[in-house]
Amino acid sequence: MKTDAPVITVTLNPALDKTVTVEQFEYGGLNRIKEQRTDAGGKGINVAKVLRHFEVNVNALGFAAGYQGKIIKDKLEELGIRSTLLEVPGETRVNLKMVDESTRRTTELNEPGFMVNEALLEQFKNAFRSHAAEASIIVLGGSIPPGTPSNYYRTLIENAKEQGIRTILDADGEALAHGIEAIPFAIKPNIHELEALLEDKFDSTERLIAASRTLIDRGIEYVLVSMGAEGSLLVSKHEAVKASPFPITPISTVGAGDSMVAAMVYSFLDGKSIEDTARWTSAAGTITASKPGTQVCTLQEVQQSIHLVTLTYY
Repeated sequence: MKTDAPVITVTLNPALDKTVTVEQFEYGGLNRIKEQRTDAGGKGINVAKVLRHFEVNVNALGFAAGYQGKIIKDKLEELGIRSTLLEVPGETRVNLKMVDESTRRTTELNEPGFMVNEALLEQFKNAFRSHAAEASIIVLGGSIPPGTPSNYYRTLIENAKEQGIRTILDADGEALAHGIEAIPFAIKPNIHELEALLEDKFDSTERLIAASRTLIDRGIEYVLVSMGAEGSLLVSKHEAVKASPFPITPISTVGAGDSMVAAMVYSFLDGKSIEDTARWTSAAGTITASKPGTQVCTLQEVQQSIHLVTLTYY
């Protein structure tokens, strides 16, 4: 790794992720929980967890509220992750992940989160600007809390760019649509988010590449599209590489996309080629999908699996 400057992750709407496992979900009936675990969650926080495993200096920025917010801070401290979470009124949301062992499917029930106002958003923007000055890369990800204007990511990205800092955006809906107006360095939509953004359906890799290139033409350097079991596609101005994952038994896809973002950060910091970046991001997402709850991949696991990823060049 060639820099000691920290990676900053932004999680405006963090969550306490509670994962419960049942043998076979009975809709409308009684379900007895077989296992359960609680983790600090939210896209930026999940990215920070992976980067910590990758031995990258990281600082998790965001909001936190109430008792659940304190638990999140404690859990980050236990993981050795530095955090700057501004206290806000209310209570941090709890996101419930229900894993059905019989079908290996995860059902998510996500709370909306606490309410923020203009004064709190201004306070965070000032803190963000201060921390951005020391950052190597900034990752902005996940939903925004109620009360946040949909163009807030755009504002933060513009502030980072004014200081010459590269940004990676992983959001959906209006937050993504407005965020890309600020031209982040890279984005990581899944295929459904990209289809919604561009109001189109992509039934071939070639069409998906062409669609990604329309975003590259706006000035975004890299578009990483995740496609679940179909793999992922990494597109730059002159290259496009599809990564096909190795076979796993999927346990929980929660955090898989965040692991891909973390691996992309790691690759950018290390100056990896687009081919190596495609391998690293695919391996990271695949390994995390094979783990229960919101557990994430480790550096050693990714290093041992990179050679199993198959690349196709376009």
